[in-house]
Amino acid sequence: MGNIRNKAWVVLVAATLFNFLAGLLYIWSIISKAMMTEFHWTASQASLPYTVATVTFVFSMVLFGRLQDIKGPRLCATISGSLMGSGLILSSLTQDPLVMIITFGIITGAGIGISGVVTIPPSVKWFSPQKKGLISGVVLGAVAVSSVFFSPLTNYLLNRFGISKTFLIIGIGVGVIMVILAQFLNNPPANYRPDSLRQQMENGNTPNNPIKTQDIDLNWRDLLKSLGFYKLWLMFAFSSTTGLMIFGHAANIAKFQVGWEGGYLLVIFLALFNCVGRLSGGIISDKIGRFNVMRIIFAVQAVNILLFCVYHSVLLLIVGVGIAGICFGAAFPVFSATVADLYGMKNYGANYGLMFTAWGAGGIIGPMTAASIFDATSSYNNAYIVASVLLVIALAIAFTFKRSVLHQNNS
Repeated sequence: MGNIRNKAWVVLVAATLFNFLAGLLYIWSIISKAMMTEFHWTASQASLPYTVATVTFVFSMVLFGRLQDIKGPRLCATISGSLMGSGLILSSLTQDPLVMIITFGIITGAGIGISGVVTIPPSVKWFSPQKKGLISGVVLGAVAVSSVFFSPLTNYLLNRFGISKTFLIIGIGVGVIMVILAQFLNNPPANYRPDSLRQQMENGNTPNNPIKTQDIDLNWRDLLKSLGFYKLWLMFAFSSTTGLMIFGHAANIAKFQVGWEGGYLLVIFLALFNCVGRLSGGIISDKIGRFNVMRIIFAVQAVNILLFCVYHSVLLLIVGVGIAGICFGAAFPVFSATVADLYGMKNYGANYGLMFTAWGAGGIIGPMTAASIFDATSSYNNAYIVASVLLVIALAIAFTFKRSVLHQNNS
């Protein structure tokens, strides 16, 4: 039994480190700024590989989510690391925006997307169902905090070697390490039960016992027949729009809105609060309920992104970015755990992949809306207003869920 328990922690650590390396997508604002300077690309050209990566990210989650449910996480994780490494290496060989869409947007984006469905399912399965929010927050938090490592590293490599060699160095390192970590990702044995779950089964379940959610095993077809799924999808999409807008343009916002060239430091700050949000969002949602946390996220973020119009100092911008990072990060474990709560763990990979298409939609709406508005007006103010309106809509949707659904979710 001791070896089995140790295996649970090995899987959790491997999954966390794997996601840590997959978080390099969130440093794109640093790379895009360098591309505009070194390659003389427009803001829209520099945003396009990132936008395509978010879309590819989502489609790969849907496709490999089902494969992960059938074959397990190790195979899919190995493919993920291989694609990420090769995509970055190929990106080092081009300066063409269209080719970069293929190498980074499609190949690297697919690798990053697969990582999203090979780390949470095995991690959650090894631990008590009462800790879904906590475990999801830990694994997802690694994605956020990775920017603290990748941001200064990328900034250093860009200044010393330029864009091409930066892609090459990171691609080799990330590819090799991720393939190694993939070998440690496994699902628990069929008869495995976490300690708390086993103890409660021995004592007998009560009607309000959260273990009842283990009996729910809906598939993606069931999701598409559920109105609740579409409402969750819209909320996740509108919430992601704001966060991805800020992540994709943080360095430029710092440069053009407050005249600060230390945009890479802003990305680090954003990543730290993104991590705080992912950890705290999961833990708090385990205590007060997923939908209550969603409502707080939408309300706070709607006000904050609107106030970005008047954040004209470095200090105010840091405060605004910190709030945006917390809200953006908190949504991930909350929606992840909600999918597990309402639809079960058996088909979690495919179900969460389908839900994550909302994040892809946010990746299109947010960065490209901001880029288009900035190219046309030399200001991000109208983009902030659009994002705030979408968040208000998400908040309204969050109040439409029936009490019975909230009770099941909060249990």
